[in-house]
Amino acid sequence: MMAAVAWTGGKDCAMALYEAKAKGYDVKLLVTFAPENPSFRAHPLALMEAQAAALGMQHVILTIRPPNYNESYEDALKVLMEKYQIECLVTGDIDYVGTSTTNYMNERCAAVGMEIWCPLWQRPRESLIELIIQRKFYVVFSCVKDEKFTDASAWLGKAISKEILEALKMLHAQNGADMCGENGEYHTMVLGGPYFQHQVEIPPFTIESKDGLSCMKFTL
Repeated sequence: MMAAVAWTGGKDCAMALYEAKAKGYDVKLLVTFAPENPSFRAHPLALMEAQAAALGMQHVILTIRPPNYNESYEDALKVLMEKYQIECLVTGDIDYVGTSTTNYMNERCAAVGMEIWCPLWQRPRESLIELIIQRKFYVVFSCVKDEKFTDASAWLGKAISKEILEALKMLHAQNGADMCGENGEYHTMVLGGPYFQHQVEIPPFTIESKDGLSCMKFTL
């Protein structure tokens, strides 16, 4: 089945790509759903394009326009189906967002008749971090929530490792922080690992702290 992986540049989409290839999906491209003139704090588009190049994969950016987001996402999915012959969207979704009891992209895909597969869905958080380490992904923290992380800026650029896993377990015990960052506790970017033809270098950055977040600010 021809598939596209919803790509944000972080650990979850990289793991979803790994799972899709392992399951035998014919992954044709990476797709990023973005607003017009996007400015992502944790994952600039230039970085995503560098990741796609390192993976040797096509990266497609589809614009989502307000105010009718449902229709805009569905139109974007139709582009994937009609222009790129994509049959299945693979996402790195792990759980419901906030108080929601539905998966937004599941609903959008159902509306246009596209298959969707979420290989990480509701898997134990600790085991997902362990798989990142076992599979030798090179993943670094790009944005963290000050409220949950002591000395938040010190986490930026750190790679997920066994030591970091222990630190995340401690934070979870202390303040309930989701170990995979599912409540916005942190964001990551993947710089190397399975299927990467070469490692992506961290671009020069400064640290920007505002709105309760400390993030890498890239000079791209």
